[in-house]
Amino acid sequence: MSRTSRTPRTLRRRTALLAVPAAALLALIPSTASAYPNPGTVTGATTIHDPTMIRTSAGRYLLYGTGGGLGYRTSTDRIAFTAGSDAFSAKPGWWSSYATEAWAPDISYQGGKYLMYYAVSTFGSNKSAIGLATSSTGLPGSWSDQGTVYTSTTSSDYNAIDPNLFVDSDGKWWLSFGSWWTGLKMIQINPATGKQLSTNTTRYSIASRPTGTKAVEAPYIVKRNGYHYLFASYDTCCAGTSSTYKVKVGRATSVTGPYVDKNGVSMMNNGGTPVLESHGRYIGPGGQSIMNDSDGDLIVYHYYDGNDNGTPKLGVNLLNWSSGWPVAY
Repeated sequence: MSRTSRTPRTLRRRTALLAVPAAALLALIPSTASAYPNPGTVTGATTIHDPTMIRTSAGRYLLYGTGGGLGYRTSTDRIAFTAGSDAFSAKPGWWSSYATEAWAPDISYQGGKYLMYYAVSTFGSNKSAIGLATSSTGLPGSWSDQGTVYTSTTSSDYNAIDPNLFVDSDGKWWLSFGSWWTGLKMIQINPATGKQLSTNTTRYSIASRPTGTKAVEAPYIVKRNGYHYLFASYDTCCAGTSSTYKVKVGRATSVTGPYVDKNGVSMMNNGGTPVLESHGRYIGPGGQSIMNDSDGDLIVYHYYDGNDNGTPKLGVNLLNWSSGWPVAY
């Protein structure tokens, strides 16, 4: 979330997307707003910000997002979503040192249990904390608080929000995070604890906007075809139909960077190749996460509906990688 002015992310739904030939996908690499695909159809409880989604071994989709004790949605077909209780039946006591609401969760399944990293903060402040919870089922009310993972203060040059856990092919764990200030950061995580690795306390910088607006946040990293890809949200979130949020991406051979875009511009110098931007009624897409499903990679995000008074809604699209860069369709 843009930690200068942000609100929770919204949910939306989609029906099965048809396969598109690679040649046609290459033609969709954005050059104009009309080149961007509309989100797939989703129905039901689709209002939420900063969605993160996982599919259980039984085939059920679990989706969490910003708000309260982290809002919950679920689906059996990735189209019709229903709402449930928040992740936490009682908010952990340590939250009160930072805020009363949690933001931007990140759910994954590691070592036989579900992990959820998330942020606790207030809009526009970098007095923030990243927390961790674990669960055997991933369901609301089952999450066990593991306390804080990383924090920032008003004297920090970074903001400890918008966490994303990435597990590399060599088994190393990395947590990227950040919003505004000096950009996106990364630390190494100890798989045994889910907290920072004590033998490597380096805080890496992976994306920044050194001139002009500082508006970059919500990192999400995946590895495809030998490259690490860093997705991030740029510009202004949470302003309804005035939102200018957009998703961009860069890639690197090393998880710690340097990440560059399709034109070779460093993401430490405002680089980034567009993945999704405003088009038609779909305004300010961002707060994205990437999920691998049975039919391919998904980009899951929120946008503001220009035909519904700027209501934030869930967007889901498939990604194609045939060009070496992710193309939404």
